[in-house]
Amino acid sequence: MIILITGASHTGKTALAQKLLEKYKYPYLSIDHLKMGLIRSGNTKLTPVSDEKALTDYLWPIVCEMIKTAIENEQNLVVEGCYIPFEWSKDFEPEYLDNIKYYCLVMSDNYITNHFSDIKKFASVIENRMDDDYCTIETVRRDNAEVLEQCQTHKVNYLLIDDKYQIDIEF
Repeated sequence: MIILITGASHTGKTALAQKLLEKYKYPYLSIDHLKMGLIRSGNTKLTPVSDEKALTDYLWPIVCEMIKTAIENEQNLVVEGCYIPFEWSKDFEPEYLDNIKYYCLVMSDNYITNHFSDIKKFASVIENRMDDDYCTIETVRRDNAEVLEQCQTHKVNYLLIDDKYQIDIEF
């Protein structure tokens, strides 16, 4: 089984992947780690702050082939990151799609308003964010509103975090 976890920055994608690793023993791939490996090794001229669409266009085809390989080898894998396009399913034939579950994490404006200090507090719970100054209540609201709109437009599965932060994915 392949589990795709995406969403805006600071929604808990990596924390959820870690939780699934601990619960189900499914390894996970952080697309951010792949991105940084390719950037640091000089295999791309893109940078960590390059346009998200350019990064997605570069990274997603590589991730797709990794997912197909895992499925062909009957391996479980969680893939997490913001570089998963909303139209992700068009890149897989039906026999692959049967083995993929997709979840997009979205925080409601209500949640963000009432829990922004928690969002900031847990930002580095799994990975150390060296510079988190760009994360403001305005950017988190904007990013989550955009992601929610895209989820609804593309009719993809999303998990709305509204009252409290509690995400449980069962297989």
